[in-house]
Amino acid sequence: MAAERGPLRLDRYRLLQLALLAMRAGPALILLLLIIIVSLTTPVFFTGRNIGNVFSQTSVIALLALGQLLVIITRGIDLSVGSTIALSGVLGAIVYGHTSSSVVVITVIIGTGVAVGLVNGLVFVYGRVPHAFIVTLATLSIVRGMALWAGNGTLVFGVPASIQTIGGSTLSTGGSTLDWIPYSIFVVAALALACLLLTTRMVWGRWLYMVGGNPEAARRAGVPTRRVLVTVYALSGLAAGIAGLITAGLINGGSPTAGDLSELDSIAAVIIGGAAFAGGRGNVGNALVGAFTIGVIRNALNLHNVDPFYQLMAIGIVVLLAVEADVIRGHIEGRVRVAQAVRQA
Repeated sequence: MAAERGPLRLDRYRLLQLALLAMRAGPALILLLLIIIVSLTTPVFFTGRNIGNVFSQTSVIALLALGQLLVIITRGIDLSVGSTIALSGVLGAIVYGHTSSSVVVITVIIGTGVAVGLVNGLVFVYGRVPHAFIVTLATLSIVRGMALWAGNGTLVFGVPASIQTIGGSTLSTGGSTLDWIPYSIFVVAALALACLLLTTRMVWGRWLYMVGGNPEAARRAGVPTRRVLVTVYALSGLAAGIAGLITAGLINGGSPTAGDLSELDSIAAVIIGGAAFAGGRGNVGNALVGAFTIGVIRNALNLHNVDPFYQLMAIGIVVLLAVEADVIRGHIEGRVRVAQAVRQA
């Protein structure tokens, strides 16, 4: 009987490992399947111009998702990023009305994002607020109100040409087939590389996952949890400021209503990418996959002339499926650990 159960246990263990591997590769497989389906249903999808549109439209979501990823890994959430896009763009446009210096305007836009992020982190950590949801929900409202007040509720027109180029222009290669690639995608790539290095090649990255995985154990191990958390929200604000820069360049100004509901898109992208609100899990690649999944879904619905409110429904359904997939993955991981213990016994 023991000889018979041995192969059965081995087969079950291998099946569990395959199932777990499939679940972990799920976000990328879903995006690939989605691209195949859309390309088969509309020939326009794989044209250079449309792919450029997908890249351009997804850039802001991807930037926010990178910052949101760091926050969610620590069991937090940042609801203020959409409002930060608005305030940073409005202040940048106002400053541009008084100076023609691109450096100054860019500094103001990105600095606004970092400032909002620092406020979130400092109030959350040193104010001993139970959860970052409360702090960032408050700053969502405060910052949006500041943007509306500063811009008098309307678009503040004008940003430097360099910002317009970064946010709204594509490569100029003299008629090359690469003319459809927007400059904003290079900004996304640069921030993604920086986040990748932070999370995988630096001690801070190990601290990040320790704080998210088990905060109490991290404190006992001597990890500076407070500094890590403040830094995380400052980096989320930095990402929102850069997204504000891209948005300002795209619309050639600062709008008090810019970034509306972008915070939900960024959270959805991270969750679709396989991160969990329980913390301690998530990576840069999957966050980008989640962002582009949202971008492709929206682009596909636009190409098929689907009403915009169906887009919100579609994204909501995808998020629910992603959350359920995370539950299933956690169950499979538990069974794999049990199976490993049995094998070693």
